[in-house]
Amino acid sequence: MKTPLLFLALLLPAALIGCGESSNRQSVVVYTPHGKELLRTYESEFEALHPDVDIQWIDMGAQQIYDRVRTEKVRPQASIWWGGPNALFDKAARENLLQPYRPTWADAVPETAHDPNDAWYGTYLTPEVITFNNRRVSADEAPADWDDILDPKWKNRVLIRYPLASGTMRTIFGAMIMRQPTVEEGYAWLARLDMNTKTYTADPTQLYLKLAREEGDITLWNMPDTDLQLRDNGYPFSYVIPASGTPVLTEGIALVRGGRSRKSATEFYEFVTSRDALIRQAHEFHRIPARTDIEAVLLPEWISSVEINTMELDWDRLSVEGPTWMQYWDENIKGRGEEYLSEIGEQ
Repeated sequence: MKTPLLFLALLLPAALIGCGESSNRQSVVVYTPHGKELLRTYESEFEALHPDVDIQWIDMGAQQIYDRVRTEKVRPQASIWWGGPNALFDKAARENLLQPYRPTWADAVPETAHDPNDAWYGTYLTPEVITFNNRRVSADEAPADWDDILDPKWKNRVLIRYPLASGTMRTIFGAMIMRQPTVEEGYAWLARLDMNTKTYTADPTQLYLKLAREEGDITLWNMPDTDLQLRDNGYPFSYVIPASGTPVLTEGIALVRGGRSRKSATEFYEFVTSRDALIRQAHEFHRIPARTDIEAVLLPEWISSVEINTMELDWDRLSVEGPTWMQYWDENIKGRGEEYLSEIGEQ
């Protein structure tokens, strides 16, 4: 019996991971949402210094990483989880999915930027913003704050990355719920956003392409990736930091409990989080270091000049209750915002 080609294609990534140590090179598998530009750079440079190591990265949404690490708990495939919001890393730490490790620079981040038992450490600070196509929307016209996105003039002009697979969007949606007096009022806010949403995209690449092609005019995303797409791809993107405050999540890094090639994985962990690496990532990949021991003069001017009003969030609550909120949104609100508001007696 012939095996369908599609089935073979689906098996291929798992097969590649599984045979990583069939040669003389050690396989270090990295699960990450950080994008191919950054990942290819550090893969090639680390392998040049460590020719006996094969870095294999898989780029996916942070929520997908958490789900995969949890599913693979009995037989871990990843060595490192690099990137994603602190709320997800906290959840993984509580579930004993991460291997405690205290990096050499541990004292250079505040207590709020790492797990108290060293399960994960913060690498970047990532502010969430309102991103828009500046060919379609002028700076004066762009929404100045979160509630402005609910204005009927934006109907069918909003693009949203499907949040269930995205740590960034789960953080934004969770923050929007917690901004309201009750969870129910938070759901109503998301229903009004759904009324203005034209498309929920499957991944960030589709989000960028649709926004650049003017298939939508505005979206909710993060500041570093917006800047990166403008610089590397020339996309006509600008952003607004919401006036009332914005979530600033801490991106984490961790060793996966039971992951293979522990020594090489630890070396890669230290390699991509060194002081020099973080300075370079700030300049080349628009990342804001979480470390406090890097002088401002060594970082891009935009980091010190941008004014960010940080929204205070209950990250523990987001970590615990967030999955329930997202499931409710997916089952009751997505694609039927107007109907949902009618059912609860709101316009």
